Amino acid sequence: MPFACIFVPDFPVEALLRAEPELRSQSLAVLEGKAPLQKVFAVNENARRAGVSPGMSKLQIEACAGVALRPRSLSQEVAAHSALLDCAQSFSPRVEAAGCDTIILDLAGLQPLFGPLPKIARALARRASDLGLETNVAVAGNPDAAMLAARGFSGVTVIAEGKEAEQLGSLPVEVLFVNATAESAQLLETFSRWGIRKLRELAALPDVALSERMGQAGINFQKLARGAISRTLVPFEPPQVFEEMIELEYPLVLLEPLAFLLGRLLERLCARLEAHALATQELRLDLELQNGWQSEDLSINNNGSTGVLARSSPEQSRLFQRTLRLPVPLLDSRTFLKLLQLDLKAHPPGAPIIKIHLTAEPARPRGAQSGLFLPPAPEPEKLELTLAKIAGIVGEDKVGSLELLDTHRPEGFRMQRFAPGEGLSPQRHRVTEEINNKRSTDSSVSLGLCGDDLVTALRIFRPPVNVAITMQDGKPAHITCPKNKEMQGEILWTAGPWRSSGDWWEHEGWARDEWDIALQGESGLALYRLVRDRLNGKWIVEGSYD
Repeated sequence: MPFACIFVPDFPVEALLRAEPELRSQSLAVLEGKAPLQKVFAVNENARRAGVSPGMSKLQIEACAGVALRPRSLSQEVAAHSALLDCAQSFSPRVEAAGCDTIILDLAGLQPLFGPLPKIARALARRASDLGLETNVAVAGNPDAAMLAARGFSGVTVIAEGKEAEQLGSLPVEVLFVNATAESAQLLETFSRWGIRKLRELAALPDVALSERMGQAGINFQKLARGAISRTLVPFEPPQVFEEMIELEYPLVLLEPLAFLLGRLLERLCARLEAHALATQELRLDLELQNGWQSEDLSINNNGSTGVLARSSPEQSRLFQRTLRLPVPLLDSRTFLKLLQLDLKAHPPGAPIIKIHLTAEPARPRGAQSGLFLPPAPEPEKLELTLAKIAGIVGEDKVGSLELLDTHRPEGFRMQRFAPGEGLSPQRHRVTEEINNKRSTDSSVSLGLCGDDLVTALRIFRPPVNVAITMQDGKPAHITCPKNKEMQGEILWTAGPWRSSGDWWEHEGWARDEWDIALQGESGLALYRLVRDRLNGKWIVEGSYD
């Protein structure tokens, strides 16, 4: 039964290089501790060649020119470990976390799906590289042999079944003692005094003599050196949390460099979601600010609710939050980046940024099939960008779809989130019919009656026209409109009033009188809908009949 192991050399360094890949070609040292007592915790290969080793103080490193220094980031290490698990779980459902830098997965039954074992190993290394991690991948007949090969050999290694002892024999004994403890240091010193430097030398020792001197621990190490230990994996099921973060060395002020970093984080998030065959319908951006505070929860493509977090703690007062909610699950880092750029342009943080944290809520991808006799609908990604751009011009409360309120008040509607592809409920059927008959966002059309004659349609004015009316015998007799000369003169004919009163049980209700009137225009008789607000006495022309 084949097993694969993914090992990340210099894991703390690789976790930081995911955030700053431009440092991969430089010498990098990771510091741990509080200034001025910081010491080197981990280094990359370039730093080793420059003479830097773990345990050195920061003052000692300053003598080495060209070495980049970064503080250790536990949060980035957690994100890198999660990415490593996502890489393994995209191939096999049985995965074991043997350490923060080591993942073992069962390859049984995967060859018909992914091809032969060398191809699977290369695919694992390529997927890890796409997630920002440079790894060693090894395949062997048991989990421990694969783990030793991944820790000892660089690149991709495939050990044929029965050849474990032969190929592992060239590895140094130190690969057995990755986790440095007092007991492991003592055992390693013992092997060194015996002149044992390679695993083949340990594997060649007589079993009885080794057991008499080192007990069962010596026998276990010898079995590991021979690649002869067979065990079952301990499956690990991590919670599906998809988040990425960057701690900035210097505060960030401009939105352009922020967009560059957001694009890098979004690419990683989308790669991890894709590894699980998932998408996202909600992105949450948390920016830790150097000073000031601002926090909002807003859907940028519709009229969602907004709110500000209370100042409950100093940590919360330095957090700027934005939430992007999408009508359908998407998986496009470029679309997400453009949407966040438009949102941050409309709602800037207002203070320098020192930490970026991005979280994606996983969702099942949206499956859609086009109909043979239906016009093609716009792509969800392009539609979201278009709505976001329009919202940035006309305002967020003026983009979306109409929702009728539970009232008889004319024009009683509000804007709600536009979600394409949803089936129409009975209420939405009523809304659609009402909108088609009476309301729209620019110039509505509705059926109407004027006396005994049927008028084709009433075109609603946006906004309504304010007028002055002279009454005679309780009816409008003359109309004056300074802004529209055609809407002035003697009223030739009237019908009404049609009186309505609503929300009378509230403190501020509404009441109106509606009239149909006729004026003599330049092109003939013109018919209008005249409305008076009985609460304030104002007159408006609501629309004209075509």
